Amino acid sequence: MSRRAAFEIRRLTGADIAAFRDMLSMFADAFGERETYLGAQPDDGYLTRLLDGDRLIALAAVEGDCVIGGLVAYVLEKFEQARSEIYIYDLAVSEAHRRKGVATRLIEDLKPIAKAHGAHVLFIQAERDNAPAAALYTKFAANEDILHFEIKMR
Repeated sequence: MSRRAAFEIRRLTGADIAAFRDMLSMFADAFGERETYLGAQPDDGYLTRLLDGDRLIALAAVEGDCVIGGLVAYVLEKFEQARSEIYIYDLAVSEAHRRKGVATRLIEDLKPIAKAHGAHVLFIQAERDNAPAAALYTKFAANEDILHFEIKMR
C-alpha cells in the first residue's frame, strides 16, 4: 500500500522570501518558462512589500523544506458593490507531486482567506488544451466560455 506524502499549505509573507523564490523556481519548471520566472526577479524589498500587502495571496505547498506546489492570487476590489473577487493567477504542482491532492488543497485553503477579503468568487483561467487543469477546475465550478486577450504595451 502506498502512502501519500505529507505536506502543509503555508501562506507566504515578507518573512518568507526564500520560500517564495523556491516557488518561483517550481513555477518555472512546471510551466516550462524559466526566463519568465527566473530571468528578472524583483529584489527582496519589492517582494516583501508585495507579500505583506493586502492585494496578493501566495500559498505554498511544502513538504519538509521543499516547495512542491504553489498558488498566487490577486485580490480585486470591485466598484459596483463593496466586495472583491480573487483571481488565481498561477497554480502549479511539481511534476513528482501531481495527482496527490496538492492543487485541490491549495484552492480549498484559499477559500477562507478569500472570504476574509470579502470575496464572493474565485476565478482562474486555463488554456483549452490543458485537460488536467480543466478537470481540476471543473471539480469546483462550471466552465465559462470566455475569450482572453493580452494587449501588449509597445
